[in-house]
Amino acid sequence: MPPPQTQSNPPQFKPAARPARAKRRHFGLALSLLVLVVAPVAVVAFYLYLFAQDQYASSTGFTVRTEETGSATDILGGLSGFAGSGGSADGDILVEFIVSQDLVRRLNRRLDLVAHYSASHETDPVFALPADATIEDLVSYWQSVVRVSYNQGNGLIDLRVLAFDPVTAQTLAEAIIEEGQQLINELNEQARSDSIRFAADDLEAALARLRGARLALTDFRTRTQIVDPASDLQGRMGVLNNLQQQLAEALIEFDLLSENTTNPNDPRLVQAARRIEVIRQRIQQERLTFTSEDIGQNGEDYPTLMAEFEGLAVDREFAEESYRAALTALDVARTNSARQSRYLAVFIRPTQPESAEFPRREMIIALTLLFLSLGWAVMALIYYSIRDRQ
Repeated sequence: MPPPQTQSNPPQFKPAARPARAKRRHFGLALSLLVLVVAPVAVVAFYLYLFAQDQYASSTGFTVRTEETGSATDILGGLSGFAGSGGSADGDILVEFIVSQDLVRRLNRRLDLVAHYSASHETDPVFALPADATIEDLVSYWQSVVRVSYNQGNGLIDLRVLAFDPVTAQTLAEAIIEEGQQLINELNEQARSDSIRFAADDLEAALARLRGARLALTDFRTRTQIVDPASDLQGRMGVLNNLQQQLAEALIEFDLLSENTTNPNDPRLVQAARRIEVIRQRIQQERLTFTSEDIGQNGEDYPTLMAEFEGLAVDREFAEESYRAALTALDVARTNSARQSRYLAVFIRPTQPESAEFPRREMIIALTLLFLSLGWAVMALIYYSIRDRQ
C-alpha cells in the first residue's frame, strides 16, 4: 500500500514595494533648507565679495620694562624704593588704556578715526562706522578693530590694528605706541612727584621732632642749671674722692700725733680730731646729695634728674637718626626722579601690510553655513518629532 501523499501550502510573498516618490513634506523640507541655509549663505557670500571693503592689519609688540637700579643707599633699608617701580600692574593698565575712551578721543583728534572708518559706510554698512557715530559708538567699533593679547607671565603685549588702507593701519599702531609711552611717562612723573613729596613730608616731620627734642633738652638745662648731669656727677665724685683722700691724710696725721704725745688734751691732737670729724661730716653730706638733696626747680632729687636727662638725650638721638634717614631718603628720591624707571620697550615695530587679510570671507561663510545648518537640522528634528506624536 503506497504511503499517503501530503499536500504542502505554497509560500506566501508580500507584494513588492512601490518605488519611493517625493512627497509634499520632502519638498517642504528641501524648501526650508533652501530658504534657511542656502539663501542666507548666498547672501552673506554675495555681500562679502561685492560690498565688504578690504581691511589691512598692522601688528606690533611691546612691553613695559622697569629699570632696576642698585646703589649704596640700598643698605639703608631700601630707601631707593621710594622712587616706585613698575610690575605686571603697568601692563594691565596699558591694556585697559588701549581700548579706553580716553585713547579713542586722543586718536580721533589726531587722525580723525570717524572720517576713516565711516568713509565706506554707504557701500559697506556692516564693517564700516556710521558717519554720525557718537563717542560710545566709536569706542565699541574701536574695540572690534583693535585686538590686544597680553601675557601676564612675561608681560608681553601683542597688538593688531585694522584699517581700510595699509598706511593708516601702520599709522594707528604707531600712534597707539606713542600714546602708551606718554601714559607710562605720566605714571612715572606721578610716582616721582609722590615719592619726593612723601620724602619731603617725612623730612619736615623729622626736623620738627629734632627741634622739639633739642628744645626740651635746653629747657632742662635752663631749669636745673646743669649742662650735663653726667659731667656734674663726675665733678661731685671728684669732690668726694678728694674728701676721702683728705680724711686718710688726717687719720694718718692723728695717728702720728697720738704716738708722739702722751697728753690727750694736746691742742694739736684735739685739732686733728676735729678736722677728722669735719671731713667725715662733709663726706656724709656729699653722699646724701646724690639721693636726697633737692636740686631741681620742683624739688627733684638727683636720680630723678638723671633719669629725665637720659630720656631727653635718647629722644634727641632718635630724632637725629630719624632726621638723617629722612634726609637720605629725600636725596635718594631726588636722584631716582632724574631716571626713567619705567619705559615702553617695543620688540616688534608696527608692520605695514601688503595684502588685505580681513574680513576673512571664507571663514565667515563657513561659520555661517555651519551654524545655519545646525539650526535647520535642529528645527527639522523638532518638527518631525512633534508630527510623529500626533
